[in-house]
Amino acid sequence: MKKRINKSERKFQYAGRLQQSGQKPKDLNLHGRSQWQWTWTKMGLLSLCILSVSIPLLLHLFSDSIDLSRPSDIGLNHTINMYLTPEEGVRVGVWHTVPEHRWKEAQGKDLDWYEKALGDGSPIFIYLHGNRGNRSAPHRIGIANVLSAVGYHVLVLDYRGFGDSTGEPTEAGLCTDVLYLYHWVKARSGNSPVCVWGHSLGSGVASTTAVKLLVQGKQFDGIILEGAFLNARMETNKLTEHPFTWIYWKFPYIQYFLFNPLKNKDLNLPTDENLQKIQTPLMILHAEDDHLVPFASAQEIYRIAKKAQNSDEHVKLVRFDGALGYLHNGLYKDPGLPNIIREFMQSLMT
Repeated sequence: MKKRINKSERKFQYAGRLQQSGQKPKDLNLHGRSQWQWTWTKMGLLSLCILSVSIPLLLHLFSDSIDLSRPSDIGLNHTINMYLTPEEGVRVGVWHTVPEHRWKEAQGKDLDWYEKALGDGSPIFIYLHGNRGNRSAPHRIGIANVLSAVGYHVLVLDYRGFGDSTGEPTEAGLCTDVLYLYHWVKARSGNSPVCVWGHSLGSGVASTTAVKLLVQGKQFDGIILEGAFLNARMETNKLTEHPFTWIYWKFPYIQYFLFNPLKNKDLNLPTDENLQKIQTPLMILHAEDDHLVPFASAQEIYRIAKKAQNSDEHVKLVRFDGALGYLHNGLYKDPGLPNIIREFMQSLMT
């Protein structure tokens, strides 16, 4: 009758044989732990990959579920939606948020009331967003809320091809949309200052539109560039590669989840060249930890603009500490931002 050997006896017999042969016994518990650690590491990496794909997808599905014609559905109770027609066959959606101190007065008001409100003397901002999503993105609503709280009107535009705006997005088309909105606002704003705020891709649209306005003998009263890049050419410049290409190289599949209407478009939007022609007061906002557009881009933009305007007063660079974790889209969270904006606007009046 064979003797049954349990696991612990088998382990000691195995260790004895190794000792007789001069080999060191393996730590079986350590080997088991390393296997578990490797398993958990693989599971963690797999989870990270799944999140990197699912989060953009979920955000896109959520933004698509919002009826952009009803901003009140997401708590914007002093905002109205409207559609403008910059060209035949093109309709662009715009949200107009009035200054926060007028929110009670704004309840139940129609588009005519909002149009007349533009002439109340409060500063007006045209906000130009980045290259994905629509005007309902949380960080875009965040900036609109900050500007409204300070006491300003905000008009947030979805370029053609973005959100519920119709048409095919092109560089010329984006600028045409902004020019049309600018003239629409100026026709109703009286002597109120009209400024532009460009974030990310919107910084290039803002600077390019500003140059086109100069040709027409007009200009914005002030320009704010947030997370701005030097230009949108898909090539390497002396400071950094185009900020939106690295993710395509590292994760080729991700392009199907970024929902970018400008994908594969030939863009230029040369902020670096435009700022050499602009004399408009300019403020540059940039986080040190911006993960899409390095802070060096903001420093170069500041150098170019300061040289062109030959002024320390008209060109300002505001640096946000990387430890704050704002990255590319989070500057609206900064508690000091309202005062930064207020001081910039006050400098326009002097």
